[in-house]
Amino acid sequence: MLYSSGTTGRPKGIRRPSSGARVSDGFPFTRMLGGLFHMDDRTVYLSPAPAYHSAPLGFCITAQAMGGTVVMMQAFDPVGALAAIESHRVTHSQWVPTMFTRLLKLPEEERARFDLSSQQLAIHAAAPCPRPVKEAMMRWWGPVLHEYYGGTELNGLTYAGPEEWLAHPGTVGRAILGTLHICDDEGHDQAPGEPGTVYFEMPQRPFEYYKDPEQTKSSQHPLNPHWTTLGDVGFVDEDGFLYLTDRVTFMIVSGGVNIYPQEIEDRLVLHPKVADVAVVGVPDDDMGEAVKAVVQPAPGVEPGPGLEAELLAYAREHLSHYKCPRSVDFEAQLPRLPTGKLYKRLLRDRYWEGRDSRLPS
Repeated sequence: MLYSSGTTGRPKGIRRPSSGARVSDGFPFTRMLGGLFHMDDRTVYLSPAPAYHSAPLGFCITAQAMGGTVVMMQAFDPVGALAAIESHRVTHSQWVPTMFTRLLKLPEEERARFDLSSQQLAIHAAAPCPRPVKEAMMRWWGPVLHEYYGGTELNGLTYAGPEEWLAHPGTVGRAILGTLHICDDEGHDQAPGEPGTVYFEMPQRPFEYYKDPEQTKSSQHPLNPHWTTLGDVGFVDEDGFLYLTDRVTFMIVSGGVNIYPQEIEDRLVLHPKVADVAVVGVPDDDMGEAVKAVVQPAPGVEPGPGLEAELLAYAREHLSHYKCPRSVDFEAQLPRLPTGKLYKRLLRDRYWEGRDSRLPS
């Protein structure tokens, strides 16, 4: 039994029903991944993330089950990852968007000195990738980026190959496991282009949170318990491609307007003086919540009022006025899990200590 990453609360044990199959029958998900990502006995798979997380663990098992080779990094390092691709002639790898951002912020001469021509597929997931970041990676590595969306819960899965993504920039793909539904707060299906909670429909309830029936129930659709959600907000286009907006729990409500931090973070992280960024809603007596950016400056960049003013002006230049941060705080290091996921709840809780309501006081 694996546990969730715990980015929005304590990690939760995810218990899936036993299939009743024998070990000798093989693992169907392994066969699906092997077929989808063309893994075989010639595969050399680079895993830059920790093996306690379901995706690195599952892909390492898949690569070995197919007779391939696994190259494991003890911890992600952008230069070390590039060196591993060159020295081991890596064909397959898996990343999270934060890793892409850190790779792209290496000096050009550093990036150019490695031979990356062995790469066939660079798979990424765990969080939506900012469109400019993925476009930059495509220009650098070529059309080898494959994206999927799903969770340890395995309640559904979407997939987008490079050609599909280029035709639908920003998508996390179409459903290849389960039926996708976008629903409003009452559980009614939304029209294409309209955002709502992302649910997957499966023939039976696919999982439960171990010893946590309330959390299990909260993941279920209000009208059908066989439809479950990971807590993400998004929309589908006319062709059925899914676009993620943010997580429900991180949405900011300011003056009655819903603001999704992901779009703001995706823009600010592109600023050359920003190494990492988190956007959270903080208490505001007038608006209920105000948008705040918490920034980890790039190496050698001095935090302070001057940098704050520069970043606020940059935001106003690229974002709608109501989405722009009202203030910027600085941290030497943002709290990210070894998987690369941002532990945003730790940041947000600092500002909400002693308050539990978004309503103006």
